[in-house]
Amino acid sequence: MTFWDNLVGFVAATGNALAGVVEAIRTLFEGDPETRRQVAFSVAMIALSAKMAKADGIVTEAEVAAFRDIFKFPDQEAQNVARLYNLARQDVAGYEAYAEKLASLCVSCEQNCPVLEDIIDGLFHIAKSDGAVHEKELTFLRRVAEIFRMKDARFEEIMARHVHADGVDPYKVLGVSPKDDFSTIRSRYRVLVTENHPDKLVARGVPQEFHAIANDRMAALNAAYEAIEKERRAA
Repeated sequence: MTFWDNLVGFVAATGNALAGVVEAIRTLFEGDPETRRQVAFSVAMIALSAKMAKADGIVTEAEVAAFRDIFKFPDQEAQNVARLYNLARQDVAGYEAYAEKLASLCVSCEQNCPVLEDIIDGLFHIAKSDGAVHEKELTFLRRVAEIFRMKDARFEEIMARHVHADGVDPYKVLGVSPKDDFSTIRSRYRVLVTENHPDKLVARGVPQEFHAIANDRMAALNAAYEAIEKERRAA
């Protein structure tokens, strides 16, 4: 029997997805804190993703596909992961408890924990997959960011990479101002590239499944910098 078989069994038996997840992690991985942390991160992300997809009242095929983009798992576990996902997405009630569990994984970070930023990025990826981030989804995301103790400015930077009804604003993506000189912008870009390189996820223990988030983020940062550089050269 695999971990996923055991996990889904615990969740189904309790009738409460969060309680089942917590009990499964405690029971199955007692004495192995690193594995327990990795599993807790992965499972809580599955549940929070499911609740994010349900926030606007429907779960679309595009949102489920987007979830699979950022959460890779063995084909033989697809049924178990789908069962857990479906259990969690019944409604949005209780999503704050999942967010708090995730936040507890970053006890050493008072604000703007990189791991939690990865999660917000992933949730935006799912929310926008059906063509727009709906108002209820944005409310959901803002509340999760608040639980994560994320500063408003950092949340706005992340949102700028995903939500741009009036076109992408490269300055917002990099968290700089159009009034900044180019050397300041270049320095900020280099810091962001260093902080957000996919290899950084490995160093901070984020499961391999989430590395697509870092790749997408790097693409957005590079595009924003190139747009500003082109604009400044033309000026």
